[in-house]
Amino acid sequence: MTHRVAVLALDGVLTMDLGIPARVFDQARDPSGAPLYSVTTCSPGGRPIRSNEGFRIVVDDDESLLETADTVVIATQEPEEHLLATGELPGEVAAAFARIGPRTRVVSLCTSAFLLAAAGLLDGLRATTHWALCDSFARLFPHVEVDPDVLFIDNGRILTSAGGAAGIDACLHLIRRDHGAAVAGAAARRCVVAPWREGGQAQFIEHPVPKDADRSTSATRQWALNRLAEPLTLEDMARHAHMSVRTFTRRFRGEVGTSPLQWLLQRRLAQARHLLESTDLTVARVATASGFGDPVALRKHFYSHLGLSPLAYRRAHNAPAPAATRAHYGLST
Repeated sequence: MTHRVAVLALDGVLTMDLGIPARVFDQARDPSGAPLYSVTTCSPGGRPIRSNEGFRIVVDDDESLLETADTVVIATQEPEEHLLATGELPGEVAAAFARIGPRTRVVSLCTSAFLLAAAGLLDGLRATTHWALCDSFARLFPHVEVDPDVLFIDNGRILTSAGGAAGIDACLHLIRRDHGAAVAGAAARRCVVAPWREGGQAQFIEHPVPKDADRSTSATRQWALNRLAEPLTLEDMARHAHMSVRTFTRRFRGEVGTSPLQWLLQRRLAQARHLLESTDLTVARVATASGFGDPVALRKHFYSHLGLSPLAYRRAHNAPAPAATRAHYGLST
């Protein structure tokens, strides 16, 4: 059965963001070419919705659609002044949220995190929204740990994403989580977007342009990507960039939105996931090829970041093509 995605549109919706779920999920296909998701848009009462761009959008369904959805996406909208002032959920939105089942996955795009927080769905969790509103969000919802540096945050059932194109990143992440990197990568290619963007929204926050802006860490990032299996250190990366550790770390975070070692860990996890999905290499070999060194370290990071073991991840996502990939990495089983 296809995974049912319901997109909830509210007054003040940003039309670009409203179209993201359908555009991305519609490109996820099984090996026969059949769609893996169906995407439908609804509104409170099924009425036309006033867009932020000055025109109205007609939808075919009302909020009852949320009762049968597997995933509900709350489209980006201009937050109401009352919500920003009080943190209280508008009545019709509360009524719509009441239709969402307790096991249904819920995703907010950009400012819709304010709605999830007002509904109490983010209490005790990490969340993100557009970087320009993170301070207001933190003041309004002190029980939520707001992170302005990331493109999206996956808490399992509840996900939040940052502004604009970060909704694309979040949708591709869900495809990757549901069906693996190969399906997500193919969907990204059909959308002509990157399957995984480096760093977070911190790289888009307004900062004064440094005087030495011509020096970049991009060459060192590519150098490190070609050496993930090696025991790279922060000092190694700074040395390659011909910078001090302090300068390299500061410039790296400014460009990518995260620290060099956190970035390196994420790239190694991505490498390990790819190998688990596409080869029959042992966990020990995967740990070596992705730079974790031994299976214990690999299992630790998988549990910490994905909530399951490498073998459990493989059982959920494996579609082996061992010979070609083993040859690429120069490894045997």
